[in-house]
Amino acid sequence: MGSFAALVSRGFTFEFNSNEHAASRGHPRWGMVIDLDRCTGCQSCVVACSVENNQMLGSPEEAAMGRIIRWLKILPKTESEGSRVRQSLIPMPCQQCDDPPCTRVCPTSATFINPEGIVGQVYDRCIGCRYCVNACPYTCKFFNWGKSQWPKEVEQSFNPDVSVRDKGVVEKCLFCHHRLQRAKDAAREEGRDIQEGDYVTACQAACPAQAITFGNLNNLNSAVSRLASSHRAFKILDDLGTHPKVVYLKEG
Repeated sequence: MGSFAALVSRGFTFEFNSNEHAASRGHPRWGMVIDLDRCTGCQSCVVACSVENNQMLGSPEEAAMGRIIRWLKILPKTESEGSRVRQSLIPMPCQQCDDPPCTRVCPTSATFINPEGIVGQVYDRCIGCRYCVNACPYTCKFFNWGKSQWPKEVEQSFNPDVSVRDKGVVEKCLFCHHRLQRAKDAAREEGRDIQEGDYVTACQAACPAQAITFGNLNNLNSAVSRLASSHRAFKILDDLGTHPKVVYLKEG
């Protein structure tokens, strides 16, 4: 599953370093809306992401060096007005930009944006130069510093659809792309097109507060598209012009 050929055989089409928006070519445009008013900061999404994608647990020593890998982070946000201090939490996966800076600087085209707007990462092509890590303004790409290690009982529950990354590569959230492949296969067997709800990410499925909505932003009738047009919607660092496909709903 980790090889370039295997990804192609699974239907992961490649369009290296393209800056065109997927919306202009009639493809789905997968995006996510996170309602900060619903999020309780329970971190169920973080655990689900780690389990789904075979992420290392990490050690206290690695944590002290800032080398823990979590494709989905919970960032603290502190606001103050006079003596009043208010803190909230913001779940942050890869922002899946329509114009991703990371794809421009990769010398091997290991990171790319596909026609459906998912920013992918081919681990077999990555040489670990970390240009993409530094180019990401959201710090959502992670360099794998050490050999993958888990307790033996954890290894028995690996997700077979997700590759185990080797030491020295950059890894990131792919919107659980393997789930998209499964949804497409199931829809094909049933002789129909993929429908809303067929493809959901692990973090959305695990959220007890239903704060995460995922789907096709190009479908104006989809829940994710309607929420993305809400008056509460905003994008992080939107002024950079990266056009993230993760939209947040501010607290009311």
